[in-house]
Amino acid sequence: MENLIPDRLTILGHPQRLAIFRLLMRRYPDRVSAGEIAEVLDIKPSTLSGYLASLVHADLVTQDRVSRSLLYAINMTEVRKTLDYLVTDCCRGRADLCLPPLSPPEPQEPAMSARKFNVLFICTGNSARSIFAEALLRAEAGDRFNAYSAGTKPYSELNPFALQVLADKGHDTSVLRSKNIAEFQGDDAPVMDFVFTVCNQAANEDCPAWKGQPVSAHWGMTDPVTAEGTDAQKSLAFQQAYGALRNRIRAFAALPVDALDRISLQKAVDDIGRTTEETSA
Repeated sequence: MENLIPDRLTILGHPQRLAIFRLLMRRYPDRVSAGEIAEVLDIKPSTLSGYLASLVHADLVTQDRVSRSLLYAINMTEVRKTLDYLVTDCCRGRADLCLPPLSPPEPQEPAMSARKFNVLFICTGNSARSIFAEALLRAEAGDRFNAYSAGTKPYSELNPFALQVLADKGHDTSVLRSKNIAEFQGDDAPVMDFVFTVCNQAANEDCPAWKGQPVSAHWGMTDPVTAEGTDAQKSLAFQQAYGALRNRIRAFAALPVDALDRISLQKAVDDIGRTTEETSA
């Protein structure tokens, strides 16, 4: 491990290799194609190939071939080993000096186990998937969580198919509205305990770090808005998205959040993101 550290730090010291690493971290646990990485970061494929080869050679990134595509993902085990080495060796075990402190709750705020957790779901348009997640968490565990959603587009509207599915499932749609992510980034915005991206495009965007260091994860899934065909076929796509998110929300709501340490909680929400999409609604 000690011999690998200089190479890994040198590789990550290059701006574009670091950009690739950060993108894959935001998309973890997804595996992302080389073509998508090149498109998102605007890197020529020939240049990207060399950068990815360096990251794979250093064991920071894994490479898998699926059919004719090469897919890349963060090698989280090795990344953690690198961070552990830096803390235990370079910092002499002084995590209090080398790691940023977790933001403590405000003095007037009750303990984690005695208050509701703030959860934000993000997608590009905030018109369907993130709206589904917000409504579902309110319905499944509104006594324990404050559910919010937002989009990265400057402006969007709720999708009528999404609203119909929610109404058919008995949700109160009058409390829902499309919101921009900026609404949750101001000084007066609620501090989030969890932030989940539910679309790949939103996860690809390099957003500022959230105050309070919330637990974050990527729960990417197919966008029902892109469905084509008859209205019945489009409606089915939205019902399938609702069903997939319902399964993930139920798994999340079942977690003993106030009894898990941060590492265990992070692994749990990452595992939920790995679940395949269900077609039942």
